Amino acid sequence: MTFSIVARSADGETWGVAVASKFLAVGSAVPAAVAGVGALATQADANVAYKGLALSHLDEGATAPVALQRLLEEDEGRAHRQVGIVDLDGNAASHTGTECIPWAGGRTGDGYAVQGNCLAGEEVVAAMEEAWLAGSADAPLQDRLVAALAAGDAAGGDRRGRQSAAILVVREGAGYGGLDDVAVDLRVDDHATPIDELVRLLDLHDLYLTASTEDEKVPVDAALRDELEAFATAAGHRDFHTWVGTENHEMRVAPDLAWIDRRVLAIVRGDG
Repeated sequence: MTFSIVARSADGETWGVAVASKFLAVGSAVPAAVAGVGALATQADANVAYKGLALSHLDEGATAPVALQRLLEEDEGRAHRQVGIVDLDGNAASHTGTECIPWAGGRTGDGYAVQGNCLAGEEVVAAMEEAWLAGSADAPLQDRLVAALAAGDAAGGDRRGRQSAAILVVREGAGYGGLDDVAVDLRVDDHATPIDELVRLLDLHDLYLTASTEDEKVPVDAALRDELEAFATAAGHRDFHTWVGTENHEMRVAPDLAWIDRRVLAIVRGDG
């Protein structure tokens, strides 16, 4: 009743899962990932215990196919399960139980596993795989995952309709303040067009929780500094850094105000 993609980035530093379904809060049940270990999706008659078990097997050195084999051997309900796994090295494995609601199946390749059940047809996973393979290896993993998810949705997706979508991406030190590995963790629990909403949230995530690239940094000279300080005081703040903290733009303004992100500058000037 769900379609998903599990993947590792081409540089081997990031793992993630994107999923959509006609099911409330699919992100609470399906995805799991740990940086430097791997990622998985458990769905159909989801066995959520797979998440901890699979990651434990992977952390102990098992490849994705071996971890999957162990999961299935220990589960009497395996005929009703669907799962995709990608390990540390990008090995992938996918299982579709014989009792999963048709159409059900999956595809795997170097660094990715695509799977779905209760789908409009095989064209859903085919479109997801094609979108994944067509994506730039240099693009952020979250962008490639969501693009694959959107392609599956456009090809028919869950044949019952739409309700929820989610994305989970991990990378060492990528979490808030660099204190954990969660680079992206976004969920749309109940929405008429959940993947479109997920794209919107991902754009906001990029603005608020992703550091500026060098190309996005605008040097702050004396005139611009005066402009920024005047803007902040006119808005009732003590200084510009107080405004930055209030608006949660810390990731996109230098602590010493040596530079400001072009998107934040556009907001200041009323252009964003």
